Amino acid sequence: MNKHVDLLQGPIFPSLTKLALPIMATSLIQMAYNMTDMIWIGRLGSGAVAAVGAAGMLSWLSSSLVTLTRVGGQVHVGQCLGAKQQDHAIDYATATLQITILFGLLFGLACLFFSPAMISFFKLNGNRVVADAEIYLWITGGFILFSFLNIAFTGLFTAMGNSHTPFVATTVGLIVNILLDPVLIFGIAGIPKMGVAGAGIATVLAQMIVTGMFLWIAREDEIIFKHISLKKRISFSCYQKICQTGFPPALQNAVFAGISMIIARMIASWGDSAVAVQKVGSQIESISWMTADGFASALNAFIAQNYGSRNLQRVKKGYHVAMCVMLVWGTLCTALLVFLPGPIFSIFIPDKTILSQGIGYLKILGYSQLLMCVEITATGALSGMGETFMPSVINILFTAIRIPVAMYLSSTSLGLNGVWWALSLSSMIRGVLMVLWFKKVMIKQQNHFLRES
Repeated sequence: MNKHVDLLQGPIFPSLTKLALPIMATSLIQMAYNMTDMIWIGRLGSGAVAAVGAAGMLSWLSSSLVTLTRVGGQVHVGQCLGAKQQDHAIDYATATLQITILFGLLFGLACLFFSPAMISFFKLNGNRVVADAEIYLWITGGFILFSFLNIAFTGLFTAMGNSHTPFVATTVGLIVNILLDPVLIFGIAGIPKMGVAGAGIATVLAQMIVTGMFLWIAREDEIIFKHISLKKRISFSCYQKICQTGFPPALQNAVFAGISMIIARMIASWGDSAVAVQKVGSQIESISWMTADGFASALNAFIAQNYGSRNLQRVKKGYHVAMCVMLVWGTLCTALLVFLPGPIFSIFIPDKTILSQGIGYLKILGYSQLLMCVEITATGALSGMGETFMPSVINILFTAIRIPVAMYLSSTSLGLNGVWWALSLSSMIRGVLMVLWFKKVMIKQQNHFLRES
């Protein structure tokens, strides 16, 4: 069965959704990775959740490195394939993997040698919480290379119109993670109880298996992967173009993670239970943004190939189809978080003493889900055309505003809920601005294409 979707011709909705559905499912599976940990770790108490949450934020910060290669590689491989330039696509894919491996090794070494200093930033309360955070970062961060490679492979397969392979590989990884989590966390069948460390080991082992599957499947690919040699010297222009395209979203991701870390430090002043609420709440909220990000990734590949083939009308139609789907999804997510926050939050932390804080988080963030999905979709469309600079500027600016707004609102009678409102309002503003910017770029591109013809 041909797993590659033809994105250059035929009806748009079937081809786009055929590519998008496995990516969205993969995103949900990736989210399930994290939620599986949270469900089991939540049984160890809010301190364990806070520890994993702090370490997880540093891993999130590291993802800005692989964002550079994933976005830059996916865009240029997709555009080259659309322009029927297979040799160039192979070079871009090779360069993508080379940079990804370098970044993964460097960050892994940093975690192995400096995890105590990195965790100290959060000023966590309690020696046990700090120790758990350090060991979780040492394990998951020290072996981050496998996670990086999985993200890079997913982007490259998607650029080729193949979202089936990442879905299968990630699904297998999830099953492994689900089976290993309770065994390693709580100790079963003679295996000692490892607690938070067990959750980290389960995650890394699952990621290793996913990487192995990607490598095995890539051996059979005739389009790109069978022609890749990691020892090959690639022209400097390939690295330069990948970095030019990927750097703005990578910087955006780093700033977003950094600001989130600062806000997490603010949240810690309300106690470890507040940190746990933010960690679990963000995991629950991720069901909307990770799905939107998956669909945006499919749209990115669709637009990259059609932009490379100079078919601007198909680019525009693809954007409208994707936006309609995300409007429906965003509305559904908003309704769930606003009207059912209690039952949803209690699945992860059944502790009734912090349930009211969890309800406040989900309800307030729920109001922004629709516009957040819109923002992510528009960003993916712009990235497919190589337009990554201004979307990143918008995102960075209105993410940075969260800090003073959170400080002000939390000093009022809103208290901790003021922090949640700062997060929600900034997402709404970014969504509106990103749609307006896409319209402006499309007008510019139409005029440019008319002058060329």
